[in-house]
Amino acid sequence: MTVLAAENISVTRGGRTILQDVSLQAHAGEFIAVLGPNGAGKSTLLSVLAGLAKPQAGRVLLDAHPLATLSHARLARLRAYLPQNPRLEWPISVERLVALGLTPRLLATGGLPDSFAPAIHKALEACDLLDKKDQAATTLSGGEFARAMLARAIVGEPRILIVDEPITGLDPRHAMACMTLLSRFAANGTLVIASLHDLTLADRHCSRIVVLVDRQVAGDTDSLTEELIHRAFGVRAVAIGAGESRSFTLLSTSEKSSV
Repeated sequence: MTVLAAENISVTRGGRTILQDVSLQAHAGEFIAVLGPNGAGKSTLLSVLAGLAKPQAGRVLLDAHPLATLSHARLARLRAYLPQNPRLEWPISVERLVALGLTPRLLATGGLPDSFAPAIHKALEACDLLDKKDQAATTLSGGEFARAMLARAIVGEPRILIVDEPITGLDPRHAMACMTLLSRFAANGTLVIASLHDLTLADRHCSRIVVLVDRQVAGDTDSLTEELIHRAFGVRAVAIGAGESRSFTLLSTSEKSSV
């Protein structure tokens, strides 16, 4: 059973502390939302958990083995990582962009191996991109490109899927579809960790919520609460409904907004 553990992680950049003494343990089949205000360290934590950033203190373990001791090739086979605001300058097709998630050794030119076809088709279909597969990825809209990068992340069906703000820029239908897709991966045994800003979708879909405030873990719970929202974001919130219909309304002295 996959277990990813962060032990007393601290990260400093340019003399500024980004994360301080952060610890958590994540297991196969969990869908963990990482929430927090801007600058709380969410992206940095995900990068450390993915093995792409080295902490100044602490360590990350995968199945009791230090992540830093794994080869790049082995780590690439075990986990997929989708960064915030990914970029692409090369006008390759959407199909080929998704195929890059299967192996870092895939050549950028020439035909795709026939054995890749079923997985690529499945990922394109899951992200509603079958009709875009031959289109240059650089010509996609922002939301379409975000879905293409998600398809690239899931195409290899990794044991660990780490995604940084995967629904930012998506329209409501595709945002909900993305959360449903990630939930399905978790239900099938993948460890899914995602940074999110949509409190309602996080609460409805995620099995666990980790909240970062002031560079530290302020909450680790299976359900978001009004008190935790206030502590993290400094706003009043009211929960409305229950179960899959539960949502949060944020209150201020002058306006109301649902999230």
